[in-house]
Amino acid sequence: MPFFSTPRGPREQRSLFGEILDWMLAPLLLLWPMSVLLTWLVAQGISNRPYDRDLTTITRALAHQITLDTSTEGRPAARFTLPPSAAELLRTDESDEVFYQVLGLRGELLAGDAELPSPPDDDVTASADAVRFRDDVVRRESVRVASLWVEPAASGVDAGTGAMALVQVAETLGKRSRLAAEIIKGVILPQFVILPLAVLLVWLALARGIAPLNELQQRIRSRESNDLSPIDERDAPEEVAPLVLAINDLLTRLDQSIGTQKRFLADAAHQLKTPLAGLRTQAELAQREIDAGQNDPQALKKSLQQIAYASQRAAHMVNQLLALARADDKEQVLRQQPVLLAGIAIETVRQFVPNAMEKRVDLGYEGPEPATAKLRVMGLPVLLRELLRNLVDNALHYTPDGGIVTVRVIEDLAAPSVVLQVEDNGPGIAPEERELVFQPFYRVLGTNVDGSGLGLAIVHEIALRHEAVVTLEDAQPRGSDPAVAPGTRFSVRFAAIAAPAS
Repeated sequence: MPFFSTPRGPREQRSLFGEILDWMLAPLLLLWPMSVLLTWLVAQGISNRPYDRDLTTITRALAHQITLDTSTEGRPAARFTLPPSAAELLRTDESDEVFYQVLGLRGELLAGDAELPSPPDDDVTASADAVRFRDDVVRRESVRVASLWVEPAASGVDAGTGAMALVQVAETLGKRSRLAAEIIKGVILPQFVILPLAVLLVWLALARGIAPLNELQQRIRSRESNDLSPIDERDAPEEVAPLVLAINDLLTRLDQSIGTQKRFLADAAHQLKTPLAGLRTQAELAQREIDAGQNDPQALKKSLQQIAYASQRAAHMVNQLLALARADDKEQVLRQQPVLLAGIAIETVRQFVPNAMEKRVDLGYEGPEPATAKLRVMGLPVLLRELLRNLVDNALHYTPDGGIVTVRVIEDLAAPSVVLQVEDNGPGIAPEERELVFQPFYRVLGTNVDGSGLGLAIVHEIALRHEAVVTLEDAQPRGSDPAVAPGTRFSVRFAAIAAPAS
């Protein structure tokens, strides 16, 4: 991990091939020095064994030359006798120097080299038959030392003193080092050939294993831009099958989205064609009247009124299309703020009072005043106003003259939530059509109301962006009185937060 950070540019694209290769080769290169170390330790043990056996044989042979002299007065003494030829043979070694030492019962030097260090004190407790080995230094050279404590006895007589003589034989490490080096070379040198070969085989295996991914990439690249059919996951490796399934799911949703957009554009073009055709027709009629010299003010006024009405319908539809596009913008969610629905409801009712009066509809508001409201909704005021405007506009369109439209705000402190309702006493919506009315450009059959069919689609999209729930029901029970229209009640439930303390 770096101890300091530096400014970084655009993030580099990672290579799956390189990452797998790193994870495979890095442990291999890390384990190789450990393998060399372990090989060296094992080689040291192997090279010591045969020469330790030779030292053991020599040490025991020297120990057999120690006898107990009981002929002298006083305490018994150890005697060591070694023929000169044997001593000369002991010193003869072409590769290493051999040292030996024989100490008596009281530590006196009986024969050999005085500079050979004594073994640790705990070696005295070893049995007479145990040869102990250690590494030491003699004359500034590393040596391997074999030591043996011996309890000498006179011929047929047990001394019974418990005193021990010491025999030590030391040898320099020349032969051992050469043998260990040969063992290491015999093991390590083949690895210098095997390791690059292993790296090459790993490289080839990875390239072969990733080949199906390259084939899948080529199949995807060779597709036409309008081909959104699913990819056949049976041709992909098992490990990549979940990714292919996820891509297929994305392609399916993208196909559905593009299909919806195409239908929406076709419907929008069809809906806009009617007012635009009306504009053109009325303009041609007016032009024809002028060209014919018929200066009929009433006919010209009627044509202009029709032109104004058609342009108003076209402008209204364009505004609704823009509102639907704003509602579909997912980035709007990041700019939400606490909103007081009671204030938006009262403001919207006031704006629609002239329209209601023109149709002789009683438009009213029920709910808390903005000053006494206790809950707020996280949202975008522009979209929430658009939602309520479309609900009220829809209610005014379908409510007959002399009807009633009520905008209601209900605060549920227990949830907490805020319910926005728009209720009318119009003809109502049949249960089988209640899911369809939220689709763009859909209009309830059997009504002669002029509209674009986008209002409730905008309501649904805005509610979806605010994670609100829209429900549709009859304002009055059906069948109780045939003369009474069931009406319609739209309810939009928002999650709410408490108002800040004043």
